[in-house]
Amino acid sequence: MGAVIIISAIFSYFAGMRYIADPQIVALGVLSLSTILFIIGYTIAQGFERLAEASRLKSEFISIVSHQLRTPITNLRWSVDMLLSGRLDHVTVSEKQMEYFHILEDNIARMNELVQDLLMVSRLEQGGLPLKPQDISLQEFIKEIAGKFQPSAQSAQVRLQFNIDSAKPHITADPSQLKIAVENLIENAIRYSGSGGNVEVYIAQKNGKVTAKVKDSGIGIPQKDQKFLFQKFFRTDNAKTHQPQGTGLGLYITKTIIKTLGGAVGFESKENKGSTFWFTLPIKP
Repeated sequence: MGAVIIISAIFSYFAGMRYIADPQIVALGVLSLSTILFIIGYTIAQGFERLAEASRLKSEFISIVSHQLRTPITNLRWSVDMLLSGRLDHVTVSEKQMEYFHILEDNIARMNELVQDLLMVSRLEQGGLPLKPQDISLQEFIKEIAGKFQPSAQSAQVRLQFNIDSAKPHITADPSQLKIAVENLIENAIRYSGSGGNVEVYIAQKNGKVTAKVKDSGIGIPQKDQKFLFQKFFRTDNAKTHQPQGTGLGLYITKTIIKTLGGAVGFESKENKGSTFWFTLPIKP
């Protein structure tokens, strides 16, 4: 900003000397312009500082609240599990009470998902996720994760397939972080495909990179919403209608993790015709 003020002052001086004979008037004009530019620059700088401070405080608040919520949620979940298991002596639970306990169990699971996502976002934004790179066979890694989703896919009446090419590329990545990213994509695909839907997971390699794709036959993403898709807490209207539960943080977390691992994320989608989400990572030399 200082350079802008200096350049503007010099330009104003020579322009003024060309059209105004009195040098004192020119000097006064240059001084006034410089003062105005300084005030504007100072105001903008202060605004950016306040925004940065507000963002920092918001991240700290989210982190503190999320940590504080973990213990009571864990205790609630344990208590409900005990009641549902019938392991408590001399406690008789009616069918109606059991129904309420299942509702409570579902809501505790939703709260826990939100807390875990908020903690992950807080750590990512504060750089608090130290990576532990390991050699990974991406084919075997994703195949194992996809296999764990088969029961939930069958429960939702969604066909989950895993397709690979003949190669078995290896990458260097943190398995715990990569696992979160892959799980988010597969879980979303199953969640938004609906009964009778199909989800396909592909792995292929080209030009020193490996690409993993998760294709679904679900609700798709409206064109008007696609540019906002990786923003925190963003959910499309049709997603809210189809699946009210959700934090709107999964794709943001996935993109941040993949970028941290040196890769890229993208998608293709048409409303009511499904979506394909993909990420690429460099193959281990």
